[in-house]
Amino acid sequence: MISAEFHTDPHTVYRRLREHTPATRVELPDGSPVWLVTRYADVRALLADPRMSVDKANGDGSWRGFSLPPALDANLLNMDPPNHTRIRRLVSQAFTPRRVDGLRPAIQKTADDLLDRLDGQADLIRDYAGPLPVAVICDLLGVPDGDRDRFRSWTDVMLVPPRDDPAAGARAIGAIHAYLSGLIAAKRAEPADDLLSALIAAREDSDRLSEDELTSLAFLLLVAGYENTVHAIGTGLLTVLGNPGLPVDVEELLRYEPPAPVLLRRFPTEDIEVAGAVVPRGSTVLLVVGAANRDPDAFGDPDTVVPGRAGGHLTFGHGIHYCVGAPLARLELEIAIGTVLRRFPSLRLAVPSGELRWRPSFRTRGLVALPVLLA
Repeated sequence: MISAEFHTDPHTVYRRLREHTPATRVELPDGSPVWLVTRYADVRALLADPRMSVDKANGDGSWRGFSLPPALDANLLNMDPPNHTRIRRLVSQAFTPRRVDGLRPAIQKTADDLLDRLDGQADLIRDYAGPLPVAVICDLLGVPDGDRDRFRSWTDVMLVPPRDDPAAGARAIGAIHAYLSGLIAAKRAEPADDLLSALIAAREDSDRLSEDELTSLAFLLLVAGYENTVHAIGTGLLTVLGNPGLPVDVEELLRYEPPAPVLLRRFPTEDIEVAGAVVPRGSTVLLVVGAANRDPDAFGDPDTVVPGRAGGHLTFGHGIHYCVGAPLARLELEIAIGTVLRRFPSLRLAVPSGELRWRPSFRTRGLVALPVLLA
């Protein structure tokens, strides 16, 4: 399944799986056995099913996945209730709609500043979609201006280590961990008007977030808020460029090309039946929202972008693990895509769309570069 053709057009594969084997066992490139679930109704139901655990302790040991030090692993993506419920409640005290909306002027200024530097021809991934989310996360966490370049550098290396230095990713994770620990200590000593200070202060009765929980949450916001937003801005702009005159509808763009088409692995705590197949307890289950979001049983004419479309896409998940950062992601996409199109109404691709390169990942859907002519 993982081929150059798949990375260019995964939806043909998704359609075949959805129609013929909506719950099927496959092996990933690293040899890990997983179950893929692709129909909208099944994916949505499993996202809300309490038998589907995100805790790796409930797996059968066959999942390899992304390895993190314990101090960065104590986050919402790896926890079931009651721990998940407790931490989500504390995070909700700090990560409020008011705080997110308060970032609007800073996001708009960052978008305008980045676009002010462009002239003639540009790569909108390198020059715009990449730096913008890092700036937003740094504003959110209260990272000082002087640290932002190395913060982004560590993040880039962590997500895509150099081929000639595979250990660079682990070193970057270590550097981020050390930096976040120091930043939390600084915010604890001198609180400011940022999310990290608010998370430190959040409490319910005598309960507060531990040091590892704080560090893990900050790390989660960095990783999820950076990579997914870069991809969503890039694919959103490409979709609009491929449909001249299309109104910008962030929800429809997210349905059409989710930046993370395969959601975080789940582990059934008992044998479960999905689409006529029995998935054994402890198996690794991957819920393919990239397929579910184009299921014709859920969305009419699913391979067409229809602004204002009714229906709920699953890009941000569903149920108790619904993405806590969804409001921020929506705001970033609204500003990022809308500002480019307003500033450069004659924007067009600098190369044929068939020559664009996609990142070689089954988990993410993102462009390597988006070369454009601005006028």
